[in-house]
Formats: sequence, C-alpha cells, structure tokens
Amino acid sequence: MYLTGFADEAAVAVDDQIRATQALGWSNIEMRQVNGKAFTDLDEGEFDTVCRALEKAKVRVNCFGSRIGNWSKQINQPADSSYEEARIAIPRMKRLGAKLVRIMSFAVLKDRAAKDQMEEERFRRVRELYAMFTGEGLTPVHENCMNYGGMGWTYTLRLLENMPGLKLVFDTGNPVSSEDRTVPPPGPRQSAWEFYRHVREHVIYVHIKDGVWNEAKQDVTWTFPGEGQGDVRRIVKDLLDRGYDGGFSMEPHMAVVYHEKTPAAEAQARFDNYVEYGRRFEQLVQRAGHGDKLKMSQGHE
Repeated sequence: MYLTGFADEAAVAVDDQIRATQALGWSNIEMRQVNGKAFTDLDEGEFDTVCRALEKAKVRVNCFGSRIGNWSKQINQPADSSYEEARIAIPRMKRLGAKLVRIMSFAVLKDRAAKDQMEEERFRRVRELYAMFTGEGLTPVHENCMNYGGMGWTYTLRLLENMPGLKLVFDTGNPVSSEDRTVPPPGPRQSAWEFYRHVREHVIYVHIKDGVWNEAKQDVTWTFPGEGQGDVRRIVKDLLDRGYDGGFSMEPHMAVVYHEKTPAAEAQARFDNYVEYGRRFEQLVQRAGHGDKLKMSQGHE
C-alpha cells in the first residue's frame, strides 16, 4: 500500500506541491497540473523544470491523471486530442518512472438513452488507447467518472468484457454525485459500496474523495474522507482486509472557506486543507485496523 494524491489541489507550483507531499511524509504525487497547465500541455522547458524539481526532492510521479477520454471528450466527435495526449504522455511518464495513467471512456451522450451510447465506438477507442500504453510497458486504469463506464457498475463490467486486461481506478466520491443509470430514469444517485462491490476484483488503484449529495440543490458538498456518502471507511477496510497493496490517491475537491481574501491566505488554506485531508485519511486507515501498513507505505511505489 502507498499514499499519494492530486497535489495540484494543494498548490499551483511544483515546489509547493512537493512541499505538501513532504509535509505528509509521502513520496508520491499523482500528476495532473502544474502552474495551471495540464502535464501534457507543459512545453519542454517547463516539463524539464518539473522533472528536476521532483528528482531533487526524491518525489516520484506514480500516476498521470490525464484528460484522455474524459467527460469533456465527446464520443460522436473525433478522438484526436485523446490520442495526441497519449502520445505526449508516454515519453514523459517514462522519464518520470510513472507506471499508471488514468483514462476514461468518453462523455455520456445526455440526449440518448443509457443503451444508446455508441458502445462499439467507445470500446474501439479504449482498445486503441490501451494498446498505445501497454505497448510501452505502461498501465492505463479506467475511472468511474462522468463517462460511459461511470454510468453504473454494469457499464464498467460491460467495458471490461469488451476490453480484456483493462484495470480500474475506483473513485469513492464520484458515485455520490452520479445518476445510477443501471435503473430506469430518473435514477437515484449511485451507491459507492454497491458499485465497488461489483468491480473490486478489477481495482488496482483508488481515488479517495467523499461528499454529501443535496437533492434539493442538485449538487454535492465535498467532505473529509469518511464524513460523506462515499462509503470510504467501508471500502478502504474491505480493500485492506483483502490484501490490497495498491495506491490510495487523495482528491479532496473541498470548497475551503477562506477567512482572508488575499492570494497568500487562499494559497495557505488550500495547502493546509490538502495536508489535513491526507492526515485524516491516515487516521481512517488506522481505525480500519491497518495502521501497520502506513509505515510500510513510506517510499513504496
């Protein structure tokens, strides 16, 4: 087991992302953005600066949280941007030693029924992306976000049936805000536990996010892990009881209340929230009866 996180939720600059990671005593980052730019949008000079900062601090990138096939990528439009991002990501991941890359199965077509989502085209694209990464010794992991596979556990399983070898990153918080399209519309929000229970044999990586759904406002309030409806405690305990030895990646998404409206105060609050989130997750692991694995997690990749 090892601990990591989307450190761009702690800070904008790579040096501050490293500082937040080290404040927790961790040695891994799930790379997504630096200086407001996606990992694959950095120019070569910017990328080299990031690499040197990480190497100097001895902080590793365990996963690239890409935009490949995500909720902004439409299945009825060309997939060029996703293929191009994959082509740029591969050599950069290799330089940093990152083994995992988060991908998705393209945005849900909201004007179509759940059974009319251009499945075969989705499967074809995911197969191509899978081959691009695995052919270079890298591992793509599919996330249950606002995409085909995230419509419900049956859709993730259907994706896996049509994409042999594909593994999953399970996000505990996404079901809280996602309509369950395994039942006729309008469906309720998904159950994180129910989703996880059906797909857990394929999970090799986990995003930790938690929140509470507000039906009246049709939105979610993100919380610390274990304080929302994401079944985080139950899922984490089940994983560890079963011998899970993969990563837990923090993705707080929390709306921090800033008491001072200055950039410095906001930056500090953001940093502090991320560190507090990580510490609370460590406490959750301890209460689940697996505190011994926290010590072993340091430096583990």
